[in-house]
Amino acid sequence: MNDLDSRILLMLNAYKAAVFSKDVDAFMRLYDDRVRVFDTWGVWSYEGAAAWRGMIEEWFSSLGTEKVLVNMDEVQVVAGTDLATVSAIGSYAAISAEGVSLRAMQNRLTWVLKLEGGAWKIVHEHTSAPVGFEDTKAILKR
Repeated sequence: MNDLDSRILLMLNAYKAAVFSKDVDAFMRLYDDRVRVFDTWGVWSYEGAAAWRGMIEEWFSSLGTEKVLVNMDEVQVVAGTDLATVSAIGSYAAISAEGVSLRAMQNRLTWVLKLEGGAWKIVHEHTSAPVGFEDTKAILKR
């Protein structure tokens, strides 16, 4: 693994840790101020860090005492000197305060990263799930 890839791996781990601890500030440090997010849920897009932060605050506060354990599988990185893309299959599992698995889902994640001041920042995030032909429902498990 080269230095570029190891810094991106650190980002993935920081993302997982921020979600698990519901740390909005740590989560938002991963994103550029001008980020554009195409999220799977409810809103067509979030333009800028302030809009995205509002959604993240709502998500984390809606969890109550639950935690979310994130795993990234099939991570693929294409990195240049100042731009990179990351794609992965993200698994999100809700865990009760007692450690019991409550529910889980998967989605597809793509990041476009820009190197700023020696740190990668997410400038674009796209999450998605395929839609079934017969029932037009999102498929949230592979």
